[in-house]
Amino acid sequence: MIKRKHILAIDFIIVVVSLFVLIGMIGYARPLVISPLNDLVTTNGSVLFSFEKGNLILIDDNLDFSSPTRINVEDNILINLKPGVYYWKVEGVLSSEIRRLTINSEVNLRLRLSNESYEVVNGGNVVLNVDYYEEGKFVGNETLGVDKSEFLGK
Repeated sequence: MIKRKHILAIDFIIVVVSLFVLIGMIGYARPLVISPLNDLVTTNGSVLFSFEKGNLILIDDNLDFSSPTRINVEDNILINLKPGVYYWKVEGVLSSEIRRLTINSEVNLRLRLSNESYEVVNGGNVVLNVDYYEEGKFVGNETLGVDKSEFLGK
């Protein structure tokens, strides 16, 4: 009787230790997400995704990942995103936690003097429709892409 209780106690200890080892191995296999931070809000559309123990990034505009963009990567990656709200996670042996990222629109219109005339430069991260006026009268309009410019004349 004593031997049987002793064997059951040893079996119980082995099962408990095995469970702790298994839980530890699962935690070790989960991808470690370093950046961007969760709930990051920025106007910079170039985002560095930094992580370890993963090889696939899923990025989607909805939390249930019904239509994700899948990007196979070996190491960290710089991804250009348009303004909007994104959800993303890293997959490896297991999936990482889901993080949220918000890219805000930035309107940044600049005037630059170029050869005695002015040039309008879109320094923001969204396409702009620009109307031109001369002495209060409408002259025309242009669509300026990101980092594009247009001459205004003298």
